[in-house]
Amino acid sequence: MDGDGAAKAKAAAVVSLWLQGFGEACCLHRVLLLCLRSRPLLRRTGQCFLFNGFIFLGSIFVLNSVVIPALWWILPDQCSLLLSHQLCPLRGTLIFYSILRVLLVQCFYLLWFYPLYVFSIVLSTIWYNDIAKFGYAAMGRSKFTGEKDSSQSNSPTSQNASHVKKPAGLGGVMIGIGEQVYSILLLSVFFLEVYATGFIPYIGKVLNFLLLAWMYAYYCFEYKWNFNEVPLDKRLDYFQSYWPFFAGFGSPCVLAIFFFSPLVSYGIMAILYPLFVLTATASRAEQAISFEKHKWRPAGVEKLPIFYIADNVSMWMLSLLPLEKRDQMQDRKAQ
Repeated sequence: MDGDGAAKAKAAAVVSLWLQGFGEACCLHRVLLLCLRSRPLLRRTGQCFLFNGFIFLGSIFVLNSVVIPALWWILPDQCSLLLSHQLCPLRGTLIFYSILRVLLVQCFYLLWFYPLYVFSIVLSTIWYNDIAKFGYAAMGRSKFTGEKDSSQSNSPTSQNASHVKKPAGLGGVMIGIGEQVYSILLLSVFFLEVYATGFIPYIGKVLNFLLLAWMYAYYCFEYKWNFNEVPLDKRLDYFQSYWPFFAGFGSPCVLAIFFFSPLVSYGIMAILYPLFVLTATASRAEQAISFEKHKWRPAGVEKLPIFYIADNVSMWMLSLLPLEKRDQMQDRKAQ
């Protein structure tokens, strides 16, 4: 009976944290408030909406609603109306029309969509960082404005950041670079892990959804943690300790794209992602949670090694580097 009670308590804690994270992600009114506070944020967010929404998704709409129907009208396939294609005297011409249609559509993708897709990734990456920076500044907690929120000095995140000491000069720069390299490598391996789970039969879709939710949640909060200078090892431990919260936070992100084609999913995510970054930036849920290691464990919830595979693969890849560089990165990870 005690075992059943403990299991129910753990399940209740997981559900509670998940709902809290889901609710935090849905607080999109924070985006409007931040945009009203910051004109640069409003302008950059508008540019992101215009490019990814109007141009990128608009191009997909034009292709499917105008270009492809027009090609079917100009290059018809009338043999589809007959009982047998052998009865069609113009069968060779219609085969040529069919091939030409496919080639024209592929040319549209090759000359417009794929360059636009690459350009969107590069441009959006720059814009997302600006949006996070302006949003953080609009909260009054950013070094970019020079203004300090009165609650910042009491927040666990800022207290933690103030105690982070890095070597001055070139040593500090090399440690920062090593941390960034490890972070990029870790998240890249984790992305491949997310992609691979989609091919697992039966439970693959469920695992893919869950891992995607964690991945998007981590990316959304990473901007805030970078500005607060939270060390990578503390981010990962904190994230894996409150995994139900971050699973809930990332779920609305995934729900918005999970049932669409890859290009449409990217366009939708490119619009919604900065909104979730801003909700994460404006979230004060972390202020009630200490970054002190002995307080990371929420009651009834055990730490889940989400990045176990990615971490081991990353460390194996780092072992292939020259000894000095490998030791620098391992020392930085162990701090």
